[in-house]
Amino acid sequence: MLTFEQKLSNLATLALRIGVNLQPGQRLILSGPLEAADLLREIAKQAYGLGSELVTVQYGDQEQELIRAQHAAEDTLEAVDLERTAMMKAKMERGDALLRVAGSDPGLMAAADPQRVATISRAERTANREVGALVQRSFMPWTIVAYAVPAWARKVFPDLDEASAVAKLWDAIFAATRADQADPVAAWEEHLASLKRARDHLNSRGFKALRLKAEGTDLRVGLADGHVWESGGLHTEHRGTFFVPNMPTEEVFTAPHARRVDGVIASSKPLSYQGQLIDRFSLTFEDGRVVSAKAEAGEDVLLKLLDMDEGARRIGEIALVPESSPINRSGLLFYNTLFDENAASHVALGRAYETTLRDGTKRPLDELKADGFNDSLVHVDFMFGTAALDVDGELEDGSAEKVMRGGDWAF
Repeated sequence: MLTFEQKLSNLATLALRIGVNLQPGQRLILSGPLEAADLLREIAKQAYGLGSELVTVQYGDQEQELIRAQHAAEDTLEAVDLERTAMMKAKMERGDALLRVAGSDPGLMAAADPQRVATISRAERTANREVGALVQRSFMPWTIVAYAVPAWARKVFPDLDEASAVAKLWDAIFAATRADQADPVAAWEEHLASLKRARDHLNSRGFKALRLKAEGTDLRVGLADGHVWESGGLHTEHRGTFFVPNMPTEEVFTAPHARRVDGVIASSKPLSYQGQLIDRFSLTFEDGRVVSAKAEAGEDVLLKLLDMDEGARRIGEIALVPESSPINRSGLLFYNTLFDENAASHVALGRAYETTLRDGTKRPLDELKADGFNDSLVHVDFMFGTAALDVDGELEDGSAEKVMRGGDWAF
């Protein structure tokens, strides 16, 4: 049985070898919360062992974000550190690998005024549009792994004392990322091959639309012209390096057509958005656009998200995740999109990924938009998948094929 230190070391190994697939001589941009210093140090040590030229580390403090949202003068909320943004863009354009260790309190920002939080977010997203585009189009390798910070652990396991909750959350993280296995790299290679088989099947069918049906959901999602299904790993535009953006990952995903989505979709899990929770919500679409939205909790936050820009009212990703996903079978609600989106099928409000359209990274944005690509400052996933989800694929001749039944693959 592996010790905690061995599992943490395995997580660092997976983040570097499977996640960003760090190459000799490549620089690494590493970021994470203050609490994650031990994992960040282990990643840096291993990165240098793999031949990285330089590892730069950025520590984050979510409490500082709350302090600004609560106390900064109203007329300063749109101020942005443009120098830092320019430096990050230059590093990414050089091809540096980007590795983020995520871990935060899912509800911390609930203490702040949602309008002030939205103002800060819009300004930062606008200033970082070009940086975000490099990530979205997979110009350089990037990945996200998680760290069990106490505030998050207490949210997932509210009936346990803090130490026990943190230990339980670590067990869940290690299991979901396969870091608790004797040969985690081999386990990931096998898992990625399984996802590839599902991806290849969907690409072979050439569906023009998907029909989603579950409790509260009856949605027709037209797929973008020339759409491509992707899974677990992608290839960078810069060097063609294979990498895995999310660890864990259980999804197969593609681009909807921004103007061909109609019907209603209901969330199946809470959404933690910028430290604020949105729960039990539904959206109604007409001609690809959200025309009404309601939520039992966090409705004001949801509406401000939808008003971020025109593209925030359209979807840029449809992802299918089988109900048999080990993250779903764990029975845990993580209040963290990295995990919860890999427990259930989901869509993303906002920007699409260029890699989910044929030659998407090589064509101009206007041409992609003509094919249905959605552009936005945001990309926010929310879950709709359940054990009752049925998905049918519509073919060009009008016939339909079963894609999912009871939340699992039907092919």
